[in-house]
Amino acid sequence: MNSTQSPEVPPLKAWLLLLLLALIWGSSFLLIKKGLLTFSPDQLAALRIASAGLVLLPLIVKRVHNVQRHHWPKLISVGLVGSFIPAFLFAFAQTQLPSGVTGVLNTFTPLATLVIGVFIFKQVAKPQQWLGIAIGLVGTTLLVTAGEAGAFAFNQYGLLILAATVCYGLNLNLIKHHIPDLSALTITGVSLFLVAPPALLYLLFATPFIAQVSDFESVQLSLAAVLVLGIVGTAAALVIFNTVVKLTDTTFTSSVTYLIPIVALILGVLDGEPFLMAHGFGMAAILFGVWIANRRSRKKPL
Repeated sequence: MNSTQSPEVPPLKAWLLLLLLALIWGSSFLLIKKGLLTFSPDQLAALRIASAGLVLLPLIVKRVHNVQRHHWPKLISVGLVGSFIPAFLFAFAQTQLPSGVTGVLNTFTPLATLVIGVFIFKQVAKPQQWLGIAIGLVGTTLLVTAGEAGAFAFNQYGLLILAATVCYGLNLNLIKHHIPDLSALTITGVSLFLVAPPALLYLLFATPFIAQVSDFESVQLSLAAVLVLGIVGTAAALVIFNTVVKLTDTTFTSSVTYLIPIVALILGVLDGEPFLMAHGFGMAAILFGVWIANRRSRKKPL
């Protein structure tokens, strides 16, 4: 039996970490919105990646010796498709898309993950996984189309989010199938650090970032939002995310994207937005879809 094979039933630890991820990433769209009040999308993305990569540096110094020559190309790929490219795609997309729509489009990640896993990485998918993903997408549709405030208006910027979900799908499968021998912290820290220097150089020398932050009072809210986004929403969250990948499978881990719109909806209600009956049905469908996709298959006794 392969020691890296995921358990059939996700452990309680994996479920708790999944919920924590949903809380962190469900808040990220609001942080992006606050960051864009002051910074351009390329500045926001570069600062996000630079802060995430640099904050983990002290934790990975002693772990670099575990990285062998064949790991480096894979870790660079993880840094690019798992963090760097999606950060820019989301930042530019959210200049023209509401944060709620962005969060909903992000739920294409499980489908992208499963399709890439089946057709590229030769992963075997169960019918119940396809069913769970379909139910989750139905719930997401209910959330985004509930009432006038949730009306879905797709434009070309939505394609940027879909491209980001493909990146996430590639990243999930790459970690699960090709880097099973490195810890989650090593994968996250090293991959982020590899892409942090170009992001930092771009931020400092290709944008007016230094001049902007010299007037600290005018940028402090946006700066704080992006730093939290980078340190907590990217660095810490990716350590948790990669831990869940190691504990379970790619379909379970990518299910976090179904929970993210629920968090965003709750934050909206706390901010005074209405809660409609369709929201309740949508949330129930999402949770049911996640359960279906990850429940144990019962075998009939002989």
